[in-house]
Amino acid sequence: MKLPGKDMWLWSVPLAIALLLWEFIAGYVVRDPLLLPRFSAVIFSIYALRGVLISDILVSLLHFGIGLGLAFAAALPLAIAMGWSRSIFKAIDPIIEVLRPIPPLAWIPIAMVWFHLTHYAAGFIIFIGAFFPILLDSYTGFRDVPRVLVETGKVLGCIRDRKLIKYVAFPYALPFVATGTRVGMGVGWMCVVAAEMFGVSDSGLGYRLFQKFYFLHQMDYVVAYMLVLGLVALCLDRLFRHFVEDRLFKWKRGIVK
Repeated sequence: MKLPGKDMWLWSVPLAIALLLWEFIAGYVVRDPLLLPRFSAVIFSIYALRGVLISDILVSLLHFGIGLGLAFAAALPLAIAMGWSRSIFKAIDPIIEVLRPIPPLAWIPIAMVWFHLTHYAAGFIIFIGAFFPILLDSYTGFRDVPRVLVETGKVLGCIRDRKLIKYVAFPYALPFVATGTRVGMGVGWMCVVAAEMFGVSDSGLGYRLFQKFYFLHQMDYVVAYMLVLGLVALCLDRLFRHFVEDRLFKWKRGIVK
């Protein structure tokens, strides 16, 4: 049985070294908190922000949940249709390829006009960022279903497309869907910050980060919010990997232990 803390040194030692180097360089080399605040000052700032930090995290998670949920609900059915039907793929693919290269930030003026300063405006920007990774990876999974599995499904009684998708294509494509969702989560979380910073929302981690820098130039608070953003993203990713990759896809393991 593998002990939970057995490999803790693999990440704790490099992390401790990096934090010590940060403290030393900021305090004795740079010596300008506006350019690089000390790690100790950043930790103190996180403590000082404890009154608003939780509410900002919850607001950002709300924006993230709205955008990611809508992206998944829209991308998965479209990916199934495109992967299963060549005609639907040919009809929709040009539209996807025109919209996909447009950066999510370019949609901010439209989000502000359509939804004003609401949670849905920020959610729309996250939707744009997360939609395409989920769509493309999921489409790849449904497109690449081996013909032998489809023919075997027909022999076993799955005659209609609906049953073939449900019992053959969907289980095969699930790892692709999970990969696209994980990538979409990362892109979506970056879009949360951008949306809140550029005025789509009047609260949240990104909004507060921009406020601390633009109006107050408090770099220790700015870096504190940057660290919190990274830690929240790490927690979201680890939760996803624990419940999806380690449990749902426990059977799908490579040679890496």
